[in-house]
Amino acid sequence: MAINPSIVTRDLEKIAEKTGNLYESLHVVSQRAKQISSAQKEELNNKLSEFASTVDNLEEVFENKEQIEISKFYERMPKPTTLAMEEFMEGKVYFRKVETPEE
Repeated sequence: MAINPSIVTRDLEKIAEKTGNLYESLHVVSQRAKQISSAQKEELNNKLSEFASTVDNLEEVFENKEQIEISKFYERMPKPTTLAMEEFMEGKVYFRKVETPEE
């Protein structure tokens, strides 16, 4: 999925129309962004853990080009909020309202 990493102006009415309320829509997007961020962080940590050194001696710590490239790749990725908003606007995010009993 090709996502423009630049800032994009959004039509608030189109965002609100998905749930009927702008704030609910933004809440859904923020929750999805948290999920994406958590998954990306876990994935990055798993990849970087392969390079983890068990040596505490600073003289033996060296620069690993693969590790740097992995980090740069993740830095260049679109932000989780951008990904979440794109998914939401394309109808790829499942959400539901929890009905509360009337008092």
